Amino acid sequence: MQILLVEDDKKAARLLAQGLQEEGFSVTVAHSAEQALAHLGEHFDVAVFDRMLPGMDGIALCQRVRQEDVPWPILMLTARDALLDRVEGLNAGVDDYLAKPFAFEELLARLHALLRRPARMQVTQLQLADLRIDLLAHEVVRAGQRLDLTQKEYAVLVLLVRHAGNVVSRQQLAEQVWHADLIAIDNLIDVHIKNLRRKLDTGQPDGQTVQIETLRGQGFVIRQERP
Repeated sequence: MQILLVEDDKKAARLLAQGLQEEGFSVTVAHSAEQALAHLGEHFDVAVFDRMLPGMDGIALCQRVRQEDVPWPILMLTARDALLDRVEGLNAGVDDYLAKPFAFEELLARLHALLRRPARMQVTQLQLADLRIDLLAHEVVRAGQRLDLTQKEYAVLVLLVRHAGNVVSRQQLAEQVWHADLIAIDNLIDVHIKNLRRKLDTGQPDGQTVQIETLRGQGFVIRQERP
């Protein structure tokens, strides 16, 4: 069984990895969320994230993994076991929680329980009104017409549609599409939003059925137009 262990405490990571290997797991260790993201394209049967990671924490890492439709079952290790913390993690896509300190036998039991669950269904298409995005083919079709989008325009549109009806901030776009600081690419965001609006307008007689709205000081939201 392949396991991804994300733990910034190198001694704790080494001891956990050793124990898991003795139980038959093949363990890949990452000491930060950034290192873990380098493994997104790889297969793992289960992932274990420490919540308190430097930089991007375990919750943000889980959100990023789910945004990329990576189907790893995720167990979160945390010293914060309050109800609101567990709810936050579950809403981010965590499958199970284990509070520190814990017995190694309980960790094993929870991992095996996750491995017995049916595989998480991988989302391959997004749909909003007559806008359809094929995530495998990277193809966007609106009102039956295929849209010719650049790589960044496609990434912006996918992020907006995943959060349809909710605001996506400029900071989110900067971090998740450009992986850059907002100040460096703020103007680029406006250019790409403008281009997307133009390309989404296919010239159909019924007009657009989806629209991208700008909410000043907040960000952008894509939603289905009401007749």
